[in-house]
Amino acid sequence: MNSAMTGSPPPTATKTEDLLLREDQGGIATLTLNAPRSINALSEDMLAALITMFDDIAADRSVKVVILRTGGKHFCAGHNLKEMSERRSDPDGGFQYFQDLFATCSAMMLRVVRLPQPVIAEVRGIATAAGCQLVASCDLAVAADNATFATSGVNIGLFCSTPMVALSRNLSRKQAMEMLLLGEFLPAEQVHALGLINRVVSDADLETTSREMAEMIVAKSPVAVRVGKEAFYRQAEMPLEEAYAYAGRVMAENMMARDTEAGINAFINKDHMPEWTGE
Repeated sequence: MNSAMTGSPPPTATKTEDLLLREDQGGIATLTLNAPRSINALSEDMLAALITMFDDIAADRSVKVVILRTGGKHFCAGHNLKEMSERRSDPDGGFQYFQDLFATCSAMMLRVVRLPQPVIAEVRGIATAAGCQLVASCDLAVAADNATFATSGVNIGLFCSTPMVALSRNLSRKQAMEMLLLGEFLPAEQVHALGLINRVVSDADLETTSREMAEMIVAKSPVAVRVGKEAFYRQAEMPLEEAYAYAGRVMAENMMARDTEAGINAFINKDHMPEWTGE
């Protein structure tokens, strides 16, 4: 979006070791995976950059939504297999290295889920293995019609066990197992039908679509969005009766927020929605 046309301030950009670019504008932080030579593989450095960035954003009240995109032709190829293979033969700690690596990756994925702000994955090209896991971990996902998705580790003898966690929480069990066992690359339209992504658009419309979705969220009360995102994931892991009891408490607390009072009063009085304070 052209800031000169909208009258909004020009975007500011920062870098984290050049692997991950950040641009903030209008309450939206756009993060760009910037390692096209490795197809944005989740190397040790990339994982560290993502963790640091998500921690910074979690504490930044000016950010209302995050868009995660690629600066190249492809979204993410998953773990950096070349980097991993160099450590496999390490007699002094290869197994521990892999345990630590997958724990770090899981910690990064959990940061996406636990981030107070919603995260929109904007996907073009391939999203495979842990890259597909990253899409599944985001709150929303929009993909170009040229995008393909896979949990393809099984093809090289490495079952996508950690990607399985996020995948199985988006798809039905049989659909998830089909992707995990066959390792096929599926087109965007097919994974949209399975429920992994929200929308499929042309490549030309991809950035506009994700930005429009983000702007719709920015227009909502940040209290409602923050409370709602946390409650969604917490109740999903609870038994039905416990989930209803928890959700009832959350709604009661939400009702006491100043934003909620202002929004309900505006609705009752048929007035314009207020400027949200975030309280």
